[in-house]
Amino acid sequence: MASPSDLQEIEKCVKNSLVSDVDQISSPRLPQSKSYLKIVGIPYISERSNVQISPDEVEGILKANHVFNDIILASKPRIIKISPKSDMAIIWIDIWDTQNGSNARKIINRHFNVGSFIATVRGANMNPGVPQCKDCWKWGHMAGVCCIQGAKCVKCNGPHLSINHRHFAWCCKANDKLNPPRLETKKGEPCPHSFKCLNCKGDHQANSIECPFWKHYFNKEWHSK
Repeated sequence: MASPSDLQEIEKCVKNSLVSDVDQISSPRLPQSKSYLKIVGIPYISERSNVQISPDEVEGILKANHVFNDIILASKPRIIKISPKSDMAIIWIDIWDTQNGSNARKIINRHFNVGSFIATVRGANMNPGVPQCKDCWKWGHMAGVCCIQGAKCVKCNGPHLSINHRHFAWCCKANDKLNPPRLETKKGEPCPHSFKCLNCKGDHQANSIECPFWKHYFNKEWHSK
């Protein structure tokens, strides 16, 4: 395992061998493990702003609480509702430490105040969330195990990437034979037409929380925790 002096030597060599701005080069460090934790007991609607609590607001709450002293987040917090009809949230956080490490052990099962609420930190499994494929946009599996070739559009289910919807989708192309004729969607403008969910055939995008499939897999995932 590299010592602090080894890391300093590595940093010196890297900065001497590059002609780019050396101040923009991060200091070298040894590989670290992540712990996947969740925080329960926090309202989904912020008491301060009266809108959905944001990852930045969660980070501010953690930084202001002594329970999280010396805790370094490995990524932005992720926020979901406990259930579609609930007003409480689950906050998923990743920290740089193993779950058996000293930093993780000192905050797991700890309670802390968030306004008038008492929140609790729990251990969690890796990769929480509702599984939806980003290739075919069907619920229940991830892109890594998807069987289709290429990708489909989340808006119209066409054989193109979602970012290219306006360029390839039939609904955005001009059609003089319709009554009234359909005009082409102008370049740079979002598609103004109704979308069709490939999962439930509803009038929304395939990744919308309005979809009954989203609610089904959300509740299935939550009750399995």
